Amino acid sequence: MRVRIISFTGKGAALGRTLREALSRQGVQAGHCPGRRFSAPGEESCASLADWTREAFAAAECLVFIGACGIAVRAIAPYVRDKRQDPAVVVLDDGGRFVIALLSGHVGGANAWAERIAGLTGALPVVTTATDGAGAFAVDLFCKERGLRLTDWSLAKRVSAAVLAGEPVGFASDFAVEGALPRGLAAGQASLGIAVTIRRDWQPYPETLALVPPVLALGIGCRRGVDARVIAQAAAHALQSAGLREEAVFAVGTIDRKSDELGLAEFCRQRGLPMRAFSAQQLAGAPGTVSRSEFVQSVVGVDNVCERAAVLAAEGRLVLPKQKEGPVTVAAALREWRVRFGDQHAGD
Repeated sequence: MRVRIISFTGKGAALGRTLREALSRQGVQAGHCPGRRFSAPGEESCASLADWTREAFAAAECLVFIGACGIAVRAIAPYVRDKRQDPAVVVLDDGGRFVIALLSGHVGGANAWAERIAGLTGALPVVTTATDGAGAFAVDLFCKERGLRLTDWSLAKRVSAAVLAGEPVGFASDFAVEGALPRGLAAGQASLGIAVTIRRDWQPYPETLALVPPVLALGIGCRRGVDARVIAQAAAHALQSAGLREEAVFAVGTIDRKSDELGLAEFCRQRGLPMRAFSAQQLAGAPGTVSRSEFVQSVVGVDNVCERAAVLAAEGRLVLPKQKEGPVTVAAALREWRVRFGDQHAGD
């Protein structure tokens, strides 16, 4: 975690140093940039607010302005784009009385940062997001905390509006659910609802917001020299044939002799997926029943690569048997997962 702090007064500089040290003790990469007049010996000072903001906005997960809200608003205005991408921005007055979550309260984590900084400084956290003020379920926060992929942001806004208005919002899940549903969600019929699912076409409500957990691992085998686009097409077709969502994929498994395959590496890089490579011996020990090929056995030393690699990468069970498309074979396995509701709307 990277936090950048900027201050503009003598009191603010002292508070910034205290906060930086407190965050550093918690393992946070915290940096503090005071105004030039208020820097301590050996401490880097801030010559340009515009330059500092531009660099911090691109590199940090949280920006802390110790000063007036107006300074922060004008500084970040050129860089604000989308709450799905913007970092958290927090404002702390130089007297340490209030800490305000200014930008990206849920997805960026500004609300959580305000609470955390309040605990370190004794300030009063000020959180203005409507669902927090009402103590209601926040779908974007739930997705952030659990790592779920939110498929439709416009529909997510409608869900939040319905929750705040006290309108019924349904909840359904492909996965086991532990704990009571939070206020604002209900099982049963509704015109608008949430579905935690990896299925492409499951629509339990007339308007369904799909939340997709990262629970599928692909197992991929391919010939040498196969282009990443060919692998991507084969993977997409295999998942579509099984009615599974690509957003549910969290890793790719293969045999170790393919770990340097450029096309496969590029496929993983483009999607931000870790590649997990296994030896033939490891693959042979994968649990469950798989299809067997004497030809594959003779070439790589194990009777099946993609199905076994998927099972090992997911540490789960096979849900999509081997699909062959030209020079690529694809399988998918599902790791165990459940939804758990509690005070923090978390699952595991």
